Amino acid sequence: MKRKRWAAAALCAVAALAALDVRLQTVSYSAATPKVAAPVRLVVLSDLHSCVYGPEQRTLLEAVAAAGPDAVLMAGDMVDDVMPEEPAWTAVQALAARYPCFYVTGNHEWRTGEAERICRGMENLGVRVLRGDGEAVELNGQQMDLWGVDDPDSGALGLELEQAGAGVRKETFSVLLAHRPEKFRLYLQYPFDLVVSGHAHGGQWRLPGLVNGLFAPGQGLFPAYAGGCYEVGEARLAVSRGLARESTRIPRLFNRPEVTLIEILPES
Repeated sequence: MKRKRWAAAALCAVAALAALDVRLQTVSYSAATPKVAAPVRLVVLSDLHSCVYGPEQRTLLEAVAAAGPDAVLMAGDMVDDVMPEEPAWTAVQALAARYPCFYVTGNHEWRTGEAERICRGMENLGVRVLRGDGEAVELNGQQMDLWGVDDPDSGALGLELEQAGAGVRKETFSVLLAHRPEKFRLYLQYPFDLVVSGHAHGGQWRLPGLVNGLFAPGQGLFPAYAGGCYEVGEARLAVSRGLARESTRIPRLFNRPEVTLIEILPES
């Protein structure tokens, strides 16, 4: 009887450790298109919330390097409104020194009341800040268009989205960087090939294979877009479960923070 109790206690301990595991992982998705002739690797970082990943953010930076990105897309809430900003800037500065980096604001940057300063800080580090505009880029020899919009808390989402959507070139693979996935139906009004978001934190609590997220802001219980890759017709939405860790009031359960790798592949 005692052995059974010890075994049960050990199993409970193992399950608890697995549930609360917040080690960084890399999660990969792919999308095939006739608009590229060679693979393009995009790393998405979202919802860092100024969290710490080792000295000088070494764990995060090593994970990004291992993914071998052609560009890094920062999908908002890199800077938190409560946590000290320094860890976020340490990561951004190192990333911008090595990769083409693109950024849009999240709701927490607007909560700081310093979103404009944060955007200027990103630009000063060489990060391209997208605010209803886009940039034609060449990544691994492939032409792509990267667009972005501010978080809705800016009050400018509708105007910026209309401006970005009007500039989409249908012959070129286009990516929209937008913090909030719950606005996906709004983004679908325009012919972007891929929308990249964060914000949902993976639904905070997950039961892999059963529940892909318990709650997400803007979506409520059992969110439709908590984390993963979704398709609606020809449109695709990739939602990063994000990097928030010590900044969250509620611990992540079966929901490890992630570096998200999206590979854009030739259709053949």
